Amino acid sequence: QVQLVESGGGLVQAGDSLRLSCTASGRTFSSYHMGWFRQAPGKEREFVAAITKNNEYTYYGDSVKGRFTTSRDNEKNTVFLQMNSLKPEDTAVYYCAARSLATFTRPFNPLYYDYWGQGTQVTVAS
Repeated sequence: QVQLVESGGGLVQAGDSLRLSCTASGRTFSSYHMGWFRQAPGKEREFVAAITKNNEYTYYGDSVKGRFTTSRDNEKNTVFLQMNSLKPEDTAVYYCAARSLATFTRPFNPLYYDYWGQGTQVTVAS
């Protein structure tokens, strides 16, 4: 089992950058594929980005491609989401999630993940 804690959210202006971190407990972080999702009030949870356990592949939602980058440091049990050129529509609670199984064919599906953090609020003012 793994516990996930997000940090780095806050209030920024449109065009600014922000970096989110998600730190996992336990010794087997490198065995988990990781994902980022977000949820705005009244909307469904939306896929943002994902990264394979060995740092080999990354995936991005259409709305963030070219602006957001995910990476991970397995030695520090941490996954990152670098968000550039932020827009007001990026305002949401951002969650990280972990998948324990080896396969990773549907990184965009929130049901694919076994563990979730509590989320961190990102607010982008216009």
